[in-house]
Amino acid sequence: MKKLIVIVLLIDLIAFRVNAQDAAISSMFDKYADNEDLTKVTITSKMFDLFTEFEPEDPETKELTEAISKLKGLKILASDSIQNANQYYQEAASSIQSSNFEELMSVRDGKENMRFLIKENGGKISELLMLVGGNHKFVALDLYGEIDLKQISKLSRGMKINGMEYLENIDKQGKKKPAEH
Repeated sequence: MKKLIVIVLLIDLIAFRVNAQDAAISSMFDKYADNEDLTKVTITSKMFDLFTEFEPEDPETKELTEAISKLKGLKILASDSIQNANQYYQEAASSIQSSNFEELMSVRDGKENMRFLIKENGGKISELLMLVGGNHKFVALDLYGEIDLKQISKLSRGMKINGMEYLENIDKQGKKKPAEH
């Protein structure tokens, strides 16, 4: 009986810890939702469902439609002309420091930093987080649902989401592909 109680308490503690970490990402988006220096975009699962109601005309569009149908939401906070962009980036990065996100890739280009992180559930990517910070540029993008990185990269090109093109170099298991010659 004591072992059962200990196991139940451990499961509750683990579940609470996971939820608290998810809450850290959500609270970052909530904290800056009314900040006029940042652009906020939220796309709900209903919007993704509306995209899938169109009949695709070609195989590539059908493939994209199938990928979109598995998405549950997208949140973006962004600015390309904010004075303290690096401070926002550092805060976002520290909020995920002890979370169950796994870093896929980081890129440093001059004074700009970019990080891609994923959360897996049952061997599938359930959440993708992209953080960008530079002199005057900050982007926090949180995409959740069942995620296929190749399809998300194609989708982001159509939506003109800068930085997501780097995902083309990552395979389905989240590993960087070797360079082709």
